Amino acid sequence: MNVLLALLLAASATGAPAPRTFRVDYFHTGNATEEHFSLDRLVVEPLPWPGSPARGVDETNLGKYLFEVRDRATNRLLYSRGFASIYGEWETTPEAREMNRTFHESLRFPTPEKPVQVMLKKRAKDNSFRELWSFTVDPQDMFVDPSSPPAPGPLLKLVDHGPSADKVDFLILGDGYTEKERAKFEKDARRLVELLFGFSPFKERKQDFNVWGLMPASRESGISRPSTGIHRDSPVGSTYDAFRSERYVLTFENRRFRDIAAFAPYEFVEILVNGNTYGGGGIFGLYSTVAADSLWAPYVFVHEFGHHFAGLADEYYTSDSAYAPAEERVEPWEKNATALKDPAQLKWKHLVAPGTPLPTPWQKDEYEKHALEVQQQRRRIRAERRPESEMDALFLAQRDWEEKFLGQHPYAGKVGAFEGAHYEARGYYRPQLDCVMFTRDRVPFCSVCQHALSEVIDLYAGPRTGKAPKTAP
Repeated sequence: MNVLLALLLAASATGAPAPRTFRVDYFHTGNATEEHFSLDRLVVEPLPWPGSPARGVDETNLGKYLFEVRDRATNRLLYSRGFASIYGEWETTPEAREMNRTFHESLRFPTPEKPVQVMLKKRAKDNSFRELWSFTVDPQDMFVDPSSPPAPGPLLKLVDHGPSADKVDFLILGDGYTEKERAKFEKDARRLVELLFGFSPFKERKQDFNVWGLMPASRESGISRPSTGIHRDSPVGSTYDAFRSERYVLTFENRRFRDIAAFAPYEFVEILVNGNTYGGGGIFGLYSTVAADSLWAPYVFVHEFGHHFAGLADEYYTSDSAYAPAEERVEPWEKNATALKDPAQLKWKHLVAPGTPLPTPWQKDEYEKHALEVQQQRRRIRAERRPESEMDALFLAQRDWEEKFLGQHPYAGKVGAFEGAHYEARGYYRPQLDCVMFTRDRVPFCSVCQHALSEVIDLYAGPRTGKAPKTAP
């Protein structure tokens, strides 16, 4: 019996069958100052909804966007999730000030029994959500498409800890692997999954996860890298050079991505690309990416998954970024960055030891001097198309210097508010001197990041305290 059939039978054998997964595909168009939405299609995916009906309402307050699904007759909130998007990042780039672009996006939720109202909201500068778009979904409408696209290949069980409704379902999706490289994909996937569960809080919560593997065969090995003239029509459409950042790996082919991923139970997705050039990416609630054969794949995989899984902010600020500099210091919605406008209201104050100064002093100027020297060498290596081994050597030397420099600081390992975060040298602060979200050093997630990650695990798998999860009002 194949895994897909087993999932369908399991869903129907546990009393009331789980609803199928409903998907709204739409277009998101705009620029730096305005945005618009238009419906593409309504889809019923092949598999049952993987989540718990008792944990449909998202109270984590994460994401640049939020969508709600409400019963049309009673206005009862049935489902909600915060998320981020490629559009949400693109609108902060210089290009968005010069032109319009359109991105394809999706919303997924349990198939409703009756008509529902779907509302899409965006976070304002005061961190409240304001409605941008609202539309009705009738699950009985004749244009709701329940047909299945071609199956992309066998579904692998990489980690199986029980029924999906009680677990976080995590999909490893291969891209740029040929049929002959199927065994390599499985080996790569198992290697990185094992590494993820070496980091807290995933280590302690491994029993709360199921991990699946799916690999649609590619005609050619590898993915696109336009900056070096390489273009590949890989199944998922992954590419380097997103937003003209040579290390940023995304797919802009959302419909292809969703149709392939629909053949696995998933709430989170890692796109594992077949290549050795340093790169990756991560967008909250969408997916994360990593180049499987890069020397730095272990770091990139965990770092980018932090973005995707819990909306963790980048804490680094000396590396080149695709985004335009912030014009004002707005309090970030991400749990691990702050504008520190009022130290008494610091959002992670409960983790700060008494007597710790806020902001917390550190040898910032010396760190920046070294980091900027590294960035100059990094740009030169890419501009001259030097071997990847030279980039690896540069990063190894940087890691050795940073581990020693940051590790011997009086506030090393302590929670405070250290200036320099969120791509900005001034005005934004991170919780600890070092963290997976700050450097490539061999360090854990900081205490604040671990708390944020645990909250998301609780949302999908239930809290470990044994308290009953909140249901929709």
